[in-house]
Order: sequence, then structure tokens, then C-alpha cells
Amino acid sequence: MVAALWVLFVILLVAWVLGWTAFHVAGGLIHILLVVAVIVLVYNLVTGRRVV
Repeated sequence: MVAALWVLFVILLVAWVLGWTAFHVAGGLIHILLVVAVIVLVYNLVTGRRVV
């Protein structure tokens, strides 16, 4: 589960950078998705859930 979150984080980070530099129209939506992904990632790190 944590590995999937890291993959999602990296994909959204790359998409955000591309959107910020190349596609200013979609940049806002990608930025919101990136912020949501970071919040979920931090929440999972703080709660410390581990897959058994």
C-alpha cells in the first residue's frame, strides 16, 4: 500500500511539473491532486499503518 502511494506521488509530481511548465490550463487541477496525494502520504506516515 505504501509503495503504491509512493508511485502515485511520483507520477503526480511529474505530471504537476509538466503541467506547470508546459500546460498552464491543467496545472491547477494537477496541483490540487498533488496536494491531496501529499496529504494522504503524510497521513499514512503519521498513523504508522503497516501491512502485515
